[in-house]
Amino acid sequence: MPTVKNGIKNITISGRIASGTTTLARNLSKSLGWELLEGGELFRKFHEEHLDDKTELAVSKRPDSFDLEYEEKIKGILKNETNRIVQSHLAGFDAQGIAGVFKILVICEDSSGKDHEDIRIDRLVNRKKISVEEAKGEIEERENKNLEKWRKMYAGGDRNWFYWDPKYYDLVVNTYSHNALESRDLALEKITK
Repeated sequence: MPTVKNGIKNITISGRIASGTTTLARNLSKSLGWELLEGGELFRKFHEEHLDDKTELAVSKRPDSFDLEYEEKIKGILKNETNRIVQSHLAGFDAQGIAGVFKILVICEDSSGKDHEDIRIDRLVNRKKISVEEAKGEIEERENKNLEKWRKMYAGGDRNWFYWDPKYYDLVVNTYSHNALESRDLALEKITK
């Protein structure tokens, strides 16, 4: 197993839906032997423990207090545990000011900075075995509703705020120009001795 640089006790991996965060997180977990905490699983478990409606994960039906409690749980993991890879949309944003956290952003953009939603949709179709229309709807609806909610909660409604702003991260990995193994190797190069 490669040795992680001194001072790095946890890693976060964040990005837009189907940008490649889960694949990178799994590959890094295998390479480093660190425990992977996947945002979707953590979120569902937290949801089941804290909301009465056990079937509804819709953004519009979640109280803001739920999101705030969930993000505090993520911060607690990052502050108090070690050798964890936390993959979730806001994990890198949550980690601001927490010592020992290496924050990775995963994007799927061409050289002009254009996000390739078409590739993200295709990835979701293949992963979830759903139609293109379902995948497109999930990406656009869920992403827009989450962003609207989080802008209100964390950025005073600032329409220019994005949790995927590179300023919040130590490394940006682009899955448009790098395959899964290249993405893993780029991350390993930055976090290991």
